[in-house]
Amino acid sequence: MVLFYLMVLGTGIWASFKSKREQKKSGANETEMTLLGNRSINWVVGIFTMTATWVGGGFIVGTAEMVYTPSMGLTWAATMLTAYSLSFIICGLVFAKPLREMRCVTMMDPFHIKYGQVLTAGLSLASILNDILWVAGTLICLGGTMSVVLDLPYTLCIWISAAVVIIYTLLGGLYSVAYTDIIQLVLIFISLWLCVPFVLMNPNCLDISKTLMNNTLHAPWIGAPGLEKTGIMMDDFLMFSLGSLGFQCLHQRTLAASSLATAKLSCFVAAFVILVFGTPPILLGAAAASTDWNLTSYGSPFPYERGEAAQVLPLTLQHLTPSFISIIGTGCVAAAVMSSADSGLISAASVFTSNIYKNILRPQASDREIQWVIRVAVMVVGLVGTSLTSQKNSVLLFWILGAELAYVIIFPQLVCVLFVNISNGYGAVMGCVVGLVLRVLSGLPSLGLPVVLHFPGCVLEDGVHVQYAPVKTISMLSAIAAIVLFSYLTSVLFNKGLLPEKCDVFKVKVQQSARELTLVHGAKEDNEKETLDNTCPQTEASEPMISSEC
Repeated sequence: MVLFYLMVLGTGIWASFKSKREQKKSGANETEMTLLGNRSINWVVGIFTMTATWVGGGFIVGTAEMVYTPSMGLTWAATMLTAYSLSFIICGLVFAKPLREMRCVTMMDPFHIKYGQVLTAGLSLASILNDILWVAGTLICLGGTMSVVLDLPYTLCIWISAAVVIIYTLLGGLYSVAYTDIIQLVLIFISLWLCVPFVLMNPNCLDISKTLMNNTLHAPWIGAPGLEKTGIMMDDFLMFSLGSLGFQCLHQRTLAASSLATAKLSCFVAAFVILVFGTPPILLGAAAASTDWNLTSYGSPFPYERGEAAQVLPLTLQHLTPSFISIIGTGCVAAAVMSSADSGLISAASVFTSNIYKNILRPQASDREIQWVIRVAVMVVGLVGTSLTSQKNSVLLFWILGAELAYVIIFPQLVCVLFVNISNGYGAVMGCVVGLVLRVLSGLPSLGLPVVLHFPGCVLEDGVHVQYAPVKTISMLSAIAAIVLFSYLTSVLFNKGLLPEKCDVFKVKVQQSARELTLVHGAKEDNEKETLDNTCPQTEASEPMISSEC
């Protein structure tokens, strides 16, 4: 494990020196080099770092937990994997081009251009909170795995790993993150596939093909969602596929690519590669569901009955593989954790530095000052995220909370600011309020919030109301509808003079004037281009004459 950590740290330090050489060679802006790698990430590195964005500790441990949990199983895990794969494709097809054409540093830049400082600051804080939850969730995976397999203190494991990630992210920014992602993904791939045969061939593990549909030692690991849970499954599928687009770390990779074609290629290949990395955790979760734990050193009752489903991956490594293999498997989880934790750190630092500090707090800040702000932001996000790991909740809790925040709040805002011309600050505020209120009133069992708003299909089970309607998607669509509706209403009210201009906090009338000016300017450019095109044939006809004279 020490060798592994030194290898990752060494790669990060080497990448930081490479970053400085590239900066001197190209004369690039230091801030853009740190946050976007000078927009020069090639397709090979791009594919690795794009895949590593989602292939983290939460992805590996959470997938195994899903397969092992009877109410979820393979059905739910496959849904989640397909959703993550689809998120890459949508990002490449829909979002990469407009964000790159605007030369954005972060996905929050369009909000600053269109809505102004205050609203952008609020949405930026939501994005940063998302990254902090992501960092905490990934580190919990590592602490739980290392404490189970290596019998080391939970807190010590987490803080050592966090320190390594923070150090190389501080030194090299996105360059270090991208190049360490390569070695981390290679280690994850080798380690996971090395563990699978040992687990499946363990004499205490039954044939997983026979336990897929049969209730033997454990409930069938295909899962038992039932027809009544179809709405919930579709809800989760849309949340993971569309909600993933609300994470800055995903768009940071497309913005850092050397070209639009490179960005799209990275997304499309990563959509396939992530399925390959999702297969081993599924097999390990299936093996855990097919194991007679009474015959292992773990004993009885089984992990699910003990409430230890969240630790099923490290428990499987510890009790179903030789000790040296379990250590290698732990190294795999450590690699996965660091590959995602560093993404969260650089993502949060980018949003805070670019959209809050530079655009709002200190517009006159020098490049050197911005560099120090980035370093402080990485440190603070790392420390806060690491501190949250003391909660020791299920990995799925942090994972799903972050996804819901991105899906209900950030994704609708990003869609409207990029693709709905009429959207404005008033609509954005109401979209946040409507989406958040609806989601909270629908009930959040993971946070202990009861169901207040009963959608069709809401039933009482064991004294608790359970929603079978796709409440997350309803909240997201309601947020988009609210943004469009209130943007249109306020635009009409202010532009028709029905409300005084002094009440126009978000400057809707100024926005409308600027939009009209842009359209007029665009029309003039089109007319000029058409006139130029009409004169082209004459020019082309005269060119051979000029050539012949020469």
